Amino acid sequence: MNKNKFPFHGWLGVGLIIIFWILNWALDGARTHWGFFPLWLGYCLAIDGLVFWRTGTSLLTRSITKYIGLFIISAPVWWIFELLNLRTQNWTYVGAEIFSPLEYAFWTTLSFTTVIPAVFGSAEFFASFDFIQRFKNGLIIGTDIKTTASFFILGWVMLLLLLIYPQIFFPFIWLSIYFILEPINVWLGNRSLADWTKQGDWRPVMALWLGVLLTAFFWEMWNYYSFPKWIYHVPYANWLYIFEMPLLGYGGYLPFALELYALYHLVIRDKKSDYAKIVND
Repeated sequence: MNKNKFPFHGWLGVGLIIIFWILNWALDGARTHWGFFPLWLGYCLAIDGLVFWRTGTSLLTRSITKYIGLFIISAPVWWIFELLNLRTQNWTYVGAEIFSPLEYAFWTTLSFTTVIPAVFGSAEFFASFDFIQRFKNGLIIGTDIKTTASFFILGWVMLLLLLIYPQIFFPFIWLSIYFILEPINVWLGNRSLADWTKQGDWRPVMALWLGVLLTAFFWEMWNYYSFPKWIYHVPYANWLYIFEMPLLGYGGYLPFALELYALYHLVIRDKKSDYAKIVND
């Protein structure tokens, strides 16, 4: 593969990571509320720069307007999970009490803007490697009415069980939204992961899974020495921690990536755009 020049925005991202990683771990007292966004903006820019270096294209270089749109969409999308967490209480924020409600809403929303660009950028990074082609011929999950209707009904059942019995069915927070929205995207003609899995092509799914796990590693690592920070309360899984997250909890990141993809494409409703499709057709 011919490598392109590592772009300026990638170097800018590396610089932001170095500066705000040091500040986040070295300073005393509250600092992560203002340091989280520039640290993760740095990650987003750096990973996008790596994708461009490897492929000659990236989320940002294809459309800076749509790239900014990822940040705008990301915050309200993550607030959906925060609302569901009011029922499950799987994570809480240590240090949240030092902020007024308005301050808390501002700083958390700003931080949430980086979720989707970080995950999608990381997915495109893994999609740039040749080994991802191994997943082009796999299990076929189609877009026929029986399959999509089953997904849709199952999604609502999972959401209902989550809300009624949160201590038992809390994992459905990371499954129900995808099962509900994937059929809707199919029926509306929006881009969906079923565009590939109906042909047995699992490359976008694998790229999203690997991308979100890479992102999760940095989320959990940088959170470990942060303040404010989040901690987990996961029933039946409070053992073998990696940073603040129980090992089994990392499994929730896999369907979470699919939920982000479904939510994003439901919002943009762009049936023809190849933006954020993760891999080439």
